[in-house]
Amino acid sequence: MERQERIVVGVDGSGPSIKALEWAIEQARRTGAKVEAVQAWEVPTMYGSGMMVLPGGEEFDKSARESLEAAVDNALGAQRDVEVEHHTIGGHPAKSLIDMAEGADLLVVGSRGHGGFVGTLIGSVSHYCVSHASCPVVVVRETD
Repeated sequence: MERQERIVVGVDGSGPSIKALEWAIEQARRTGAKVEAVQAWEVPTMYGSGMMVLPGGEEFDKSARESLEAAVDNALGAQRDVEVEHHTIGGHPAKSLIDMAEGADLLVVGSRGHGGFVGTLIGSVSHYCVSHASCPVVVVRETD
């Protein structure tokens, strides 16, 4: 049996990440790959007006799951011709994407263009992924 290609894509709800998801789905249509859409989240150290102890992050995971499902549904539109798995992970986004992309054929990320000179070009999460991924990485910028 032939192995199906895997495209991992980071989704955080931002414009560039939605563009990255759309790009990954279109690439999967061309190649017959499956897409693994990943939304990572972290419990903030400061939440609200002061420090709070938050249990396990269940609300953050639920919110991430709902956001990811909506993004994938919107990106697929009426065409349901691409297999898309949903993954929500509690952890640093860049590290989570690198871990999920282990053994993948391609990692796709959006770039917000934040953080220093290199960050203005491709963004900190995307820069980390380009520098540390064990597979090829596509960085999708949001364009006007």
